[in-house]
Amino acid sequence: MPDAASAPRLGSLTWLPATEHPHLLGAPVAAALPALGGAAWVAEIDDDLADTAAFTEAYDVPLEASANCVVVAARRAGQTTLAACLVPSTTRADVNGLVRRHLGARKASFAPQDVAVAESGMAYGGITPVGLPEGWPILVDAAVAGAGLVVVGSGIRGSKLAVPGEVLAGLPGAEVLDGLGQPPEEEPPPRPAAPAAVPGRAPDDRDVGWGERPADPRDDDRRYLEDRPPHWE
Repeated sequence: MPDAASAPRLGSLTWLPATEHPHLLGAPVAAALPALGGAAWVAEIDDDLADTAAFTEAYDVPLEASANCVVVAARRAGQTTLAACLVPSTTRADVNGLVRRHLGARKASFAPQDVAVAESGMAYGGITPVGLPEGWPILVDAAVAGAGLVVVGSGIRGSKLAVPGEVLAGLPGAEVLDGLGQPPEEEPPPRPAAPAAVPGRAPDDRDVGWGERPADPRDDDRRYLEDRPPHWE
């Protein structure tokens, strides 16, 4: 059993033995911990900072130490199967590629938020592979399985779990896949802005144009003399 003396040092958080603090866990997670087969730690956080980017910045936890658990809906022959994908937080689950092929689905996509919450029994932003419904496939990226401690959700938004990668890879229904997490797609560079229209006159609407000659304010009669008819010579 983990004790306070062996608590990990991850960021600025205080990590506590998870089994001793069920009030910091979602109900399905607390129920699954006794059979986890390894140590698990929990740390209380602000509900508003549960999303990965905000969490890592606020609590100085390296992004590389966190993993995201996403729920996927796979459809085949009119049937929908739910599965979980656990990938490093620096990547994005290859849902339409590796996940779809591995599950033998015609189509796969991220499950709608309300479906993910209702079927998992966990809060959105706190969904974790620990305590998911029996029978769900749990696809674990090889990088997560090989990591030391991995920070994941706890079933609620108000805390995080830290669990060894090998323990997560040993969960019921878990399968380890290489390349499950892919680098996020880069956004295309913004198109250069069209040159702004210059307000003012048309290009040929100048002071010198339409047969006009530059005026010389010192010679008021020059234009008259230059334009006089030939028979005035």
